[in-house]
Amino acid sequence: LTNFVTVILFTFQTNILAELKNWKFTLTQHYRLQVKQETEKHAAHVKQLCNEVENLKELLHTYEISIARKDEVITNLSQALEKEKERVELMRKFTLWRIQHVKACQEEYANRLADKQFRTTLMKKVWVAWRSLNEIKWKDKVARACQLRAEDVCVQLTNDYEARIAELTANLEQTKAEIVRLHSERDQYEDTMKKAFMRGVCALNLEAMTMFQSK
Repeated sequence: LTNFVTVILFTFQTNILAELKNWKFTLTQHYRLQVKQETEKHAAHVKQLCNEVENLKELLHTYEISIARKDEVITNLSQALEKEKERVELMRKFTLWRIQHVKACQEEYANRLADKQFRTTLMKKVWVAWRSLNEIKWKDKVARACQLRAEDVCVQLTNDYEARIAELTANLEQTKAEIVRLHSERDQYEDTMKKAFMRGVCALNLEAMTMFQSK
């Protein structure tokens, strides 16, 4: 009986050990399979992340090129604006100098006209004084002839001076019109440059938006 019990216990123990080995083998295979699957998932995830990093690097490079182009465009526009400002400033100085020159010429001409008028008036006064001192008829005739001649000279001088004044006035009006035109061209050029700059900025923004949407 003792031997029979011993045999039964040994058989039971052997079965238990065999079952435990089977469980161990099954669990080991299951864990190995899970580890393999997790390793593959991890490798795929790492590969995906690497691809995303490469794509982000390419996108960053594209952004850097776009920003560099944008900076270059801004630099070119700034230089063009500075040159235009210098040109407008030179035109303004030249116009002011021209206006001052015309005013100086007008003032000089007015002074000459005043001097001639003064000499003419003085000559008339001298002639009147000379006429009052001479009461002889032939002197009266000479005086009348001189008066007529002086009046003709005065009329001729007045006509010449009026024509000169009209010419200078026309030149002044033309100069003022030129100044107005230059200011209009400057405003139009500045507006054109602003629009061009805004179009460049909008184009860059649209390009960046397109790239974001494509990604």
